Amino acid sequence: MRNTSSASFIGLDLGTSGCRVVAINDLGREIAHASIALPRPLRPLEGCVEQDPELWWQAARTVLKTLGDRLPDRPPAGICVDATSATLLIATPDGRPLGPALMYNDRRAVAAAARIERVAPADSPARGPGSSLAKLIALRDGMAGATPRRALHQADWISGRLTGDYGHSDWNNALKLGYDAERLCWPDWALDLLPAGTVLPRVVAPGTPLGRIAPEVARELGFPPTTRILAGTTDSTAAVIAAGAQRPGDAVTSLGSTLVVKIIAERPVTASAFGVYSHRFGDHWLVGGASNSGGAVLRQFFGDEEIADLSRAIDPDTPSGLNYYPLPATGERFPRQAPDLEPRLQPRPSDPVRFLHGLLEGIAAIEAEGYARLHALGAPRPARVITVGGGASNPTWTRMRARLLGLEVVAAEHREAAFGAARLALRAFDTEH
Repeated sequence: MRNTSSASFIGLDLGTSGCRVVAINDLGREIAHASIALPRPLRPLEGCVEQDPELWWQAARTVLKTLGDRLPDRPPAGICVDATSATLLIATPDGRPLGPALMYNDRRAVAAAARIERVAPADSPARGPGSSLAKLIALRDGMAGATPRRALHQADWISGRLTGDYGHSDWNNALKLGYDAERLCWPDWALDLLPAGTVLPRVVAPGTPLGRIAPEVARELGFPPTTRILAGTTDSTAAVIAAGAQRPGDAVTSLGSTLVVKIIAERPVTASAFGVYSHRFGDHWLVGGASNSGGAVLRQFFGDEEIADLSRAIDPDTPSGLNYYPLPATGERFPRQAPDLEPRLQPRPSDPVRFLHGLLEGIAAIEAEGYARLHALGAPRPARVITVGGGASNPTWTRMRARLLGLEVVAAEHREAAFGAARLALRAFDTEH
């Protein structure tokens, strides 16, 4: 048995706007953290959102080195990476990117999505132009020849940079690439779609040991050569782990740039028409969907400090009467599959307090509609709702949401996806012992 009482366990989170890292001790308590901003992804054409993967690695190295300096007496025993779901790149067998990565919200792969739709099961999470599989086909179609090329998600590639081995993914990241999380295999219909030479990753459970840190990376970061790299997960799943949800009926709402609702269920629920799919979550399933609404809409009109100040003047127990459906642009994916849905933000009162009241209430109504949709499709009713993301710190919004949900709503003690990834790393060592 290995003694880990003096070790640390690191979670590395690559989000939309930055890279964050958290270290916890063997008791699961945070002992250090670091973060750095990432440049905005490029938008070369309508519907195209891309980023240079090397920017992720530069950011990851920076925060890991900073964190290492803060852990002189707690050498890392394990590192686990979480990142945005369905962000995908194509690389050579040794991990060299062959162009930019297509981000989670890139929608260019319309023709590839149509090919998938003809053969994929009706409820497959790989359907739609935003899926990893559609992006993979679109990228490979633009590459001549059948030279071996790896398909890698954001978390897969960073884990590969840490180990020097680029052949792995996890249950959660691989879901939108067509992986069958119930049967734990790549289905024939997905394999038949792949262009010649495409190399899919070997898929393992989140938290599975992938190997030790590469010697040159260990030297650069000042980490022990025995540091293990564990298979990662998606950022939203890591946030659920951070929040402490464990039992069927435990629900987690993420109030970040987008609104994401998740609930633990005993059986998977999938409904692509509503953007609903399920991740394996230990012995259970994590059922959820993501709306296009969320904090990004609020920031179109207010800064964070302004939101906090104006919220104090709102009575959360009184309806605003505005009936908004706040969206940052045309189109919704959950709880409605409505690509042509226009934002409903009128009438706009001159009073900024009332306007913000309507926006917050509109997003809360979408959250309630989301949980109702999940229940109608077969998920359990929420027993309680735990909140993560920036919106969790707004007590006015919390009371408003509790009123519309008719449930207890609490802020998670730990809200960062990086903390959830660190917990995943620690669990890998707890399981061994």
